[in-house]
Amino acid sequence: MALRETFDEDAELYQRARPTYPAALVAELGRAAGLGPGRRVLEVAPGTGQLTVPLARFGCRITAVELGPDMAAVARRRLEEFPQVSVEVADFDTWPLPADPFDLMVCATAWHWLDPALRVEKAADALAPGGRLAVVVTDHVAGGTTEFFHRSQECYRRWDPDTPPGLLLKEAAEIPTRTEEFEGCPRLADVEVIRYFQEITYTTDEYLDVLCTYSNHRALEASRRAGLLACVRELIDSGYDGRVTKRYLHDLITATRTEA
Repeated sequence: MALRETFDEDAELYQRARPTYPAALVAELGRAAGLGPGRRVLEVAPGTGQLTVPLARFGCRITAVELGPDMAAVARRRLEEFPQVSVEVADFDTWPLPADPFDLMVCATAWHWLDPALRVEKAADALAPGGRLAVVVTDHVAGGTTEFFHRSQECYRRWDPDTPPGLLLKEAAEIPTRTEEFEGCPRLADVEVIRYFQEITYTTDEYLDVLCTYSNHRALEASRRAGLLACVRELIDSGYDGRVTKRYLHDLITATRTEA
């Protein structure tokens, strides 16, 4: 099984554990794309609808293309009150674009799963001239209970053989903005990046649930994954009173489809 397919193994866990996006990010996306009734939106890899639900509240028409059938089923359930939203099960890399172009194409925390050889050009193909491409890139950065995340690397070194040595959280200022492929596409212009942060405090169980939604954790052999989770649990419970805080960096990258 490819790593990007592991998310569909437990869609309900994904829905319960994965964070939503900052309200300011959603508001800026709505403003930049002029979202409202009649506007056509293509969302790629919506998961269980973490971004789809707040976008649907703008009243726009959304076509969401999700690889996992179980993830799509959860998203449809959450979007039942929005009849203008449809969720299709398909691989965007091979999904045939409809004849009518979109005013916005958005992909949140999943752009890296798309084929890098065609994703930018296909995004441009999907958009009407003047339409917007929006990509959200999410990183875990220093902040919150930083010491815990550094100490937890001992658990990873013990149980995950692919853990690189000396892996520590970076400050947000050390994380580069990933705009090169958008700036290098002549069919896109006005590339901009706005950074948003959020800190979420998790109980031990909640944090382990988050870990179990990550593809590299799901791909671990079962006994190794169990050992890793037990090690992390012991560290949180004994060293941090059963609660840790994680700091997320969300880069909202936007670009405008040119007339060409």
